[in-house]
Amino acid sequence: MRIVLYQPDIPQNTGAILRLAACLGVAVAIVEPCGFWSDARLRRAGLDYRDRAAVTRHRSWAAYRAASQRRQVLLTTRAPLAYTAFAFHPDDALLLGRESAGAPAGLHDAADARIVIPMVAGLRSLNVALAAAMVLGEALRQTGGLPPLAPAERGEK
Repeated sequence: MRIVLYQPDIPQNTGAILRLAACLGVAVAIVEPCGFWSDARLRRAGLDYRDRAAVTRHRSWAAYRAASQRRQVLLTTRAPLAYTAFAFHPDDALLLGRESAGAPAGLHDAADARIVIPMVAGLRSLNVALAAAMVLGEALRQTGGLPPLAPAERGEK
């Protein structure tokens, strides 16, 4: 499983997603531009987890596509299928568009599947980091990819 951030533009969201990915053992691909890689807000949101996340940066969407043979699953508010009804594969790439503009038509066209998080009518969208967490959790649950519980989490000493 992999998270793909297409041209992220809010450092705090990217930091939160890097922390999520590090904690769940999932790699992250960042499709440039991403001009805030050394930004203090990214470091603050990602805490010390940023350095624990497996991150690959790609110069462009074309460069990413040339490097990735994974099934591209686009999270979008314009999808016909709820993420809970989708059958994930262990090697899927969960593709997230820009926070400020969403996913452009080219990403929709390139996606192998498009899924949506059902929401109350009249509301636009969730925060991209929250959406990533919800869908990644379901994808890992379905595919058996969640990390095992540590002894302390099982009530052991």
